[in-house]
Amino acid sequence: MTSTFDKFFTFLFYRKGLAIFLLLAPLLIWLGVVYLGSLFTLLIQSFFSIDSFSGVIKREFTLESYYDLFRQSTNWDIIIRTTTMAFTVTIVSAIIAFPIAYYMAMYAGPKLKPVLYLGVMLPLWSSYLVKVYSWKLIMAKEGILTWCLEELGLLHVLDVILAIPVIGGTSLSFSYIGMFLVFVYIWLPYMILPIQASLERIPKSLLEASSDLGGGPAQTFRKVVLPLAFPGVVAGSIFTFSLTLGDYIIPTIIGNSSYFIGMAVYTHQGTAGNIPLAAAFSVIPIVIMMVYLMIAKRLGAFDAL
Repeated sequence: MTSTFDKFFTFLFYRKGLAIFLLLAPLLIWLGVVYLGSLFTLLIQSFFSIDSFSGVIKREFTLESYYDLFRQSTNWDIIIRTTTMAFTVTIVSAIIAFPIAYYMAMYAGPKLKPVLYLGVMLPLWSSYLVKVYSWKLIMAKEGILTWCLEELGLLHVLDVILAIPVIGGTSLSFSYIGMFLVFVYIWLPYMILPIQASLERIPKSLLEASSDLGGGPAQTFRKVVLPLAFPGVVAGSIFTFSLTLGDYIIPTIIGNSSYFIGMAVYTHQGTAGNIPLAAAFSVIPIVIMMVYLMIAKRLGAFDAL
């Protein structure tokens, strides 16, 4: 005797569209209600304002929060500082990640490749905060890095680097340089893996054809490998750029306390209690990432994910 479950699955077997919809329904509900709903609420909040005397939010449609956001030069400094850091971290991560990914894809044998995968992914298994605080101790003025440079007689090199205006500081843990190093370390695996995946998909026959046609290693890399791997670089940049753009923990722990977008949102929402201005600040990285994703899509990044 056919059970009810058998009849139900038979019914779905002949109606694949309905079956796919039922499988995706929980995810779509979660995405639509929780994620997109929260973003929509955030957008609505940015069009409210706060009474300067009572501190009460006035739920009336206005552009006052955006006016307050863009009229102050300090807010522009925060936006430019955050975007510059995200862009710099992305470029340097790509420069470091490409040789590692290239070796993993092209030269690593079946025994070495799992070890390299483990080495790349192992930092992702440890606590984010533990890694950040560990780097703060390493780069502190009395940390192990300073001690090693002192033992090697290279402490003056660090002093010269820290004396550079804007990016320097009293120590690496209180400078933009130290913040930059921590960002690169934390997000580097997210750049290596997409590049390695794109390099793995390059047919070996193309490399052999380039060699047969007289192309040297440098020409083959420039004309064949790099164009085919570039979508993977752009795909990795989506992670490094967006994660740096929205991070507020690393700038809070490492650096000279100069505000980044995430820190500004946290301060306006928490300490200042100005939720409309915090919401308006939150819209800025969303707009930046929308433009960035449009460019990445044109460059074929989504094909490499």
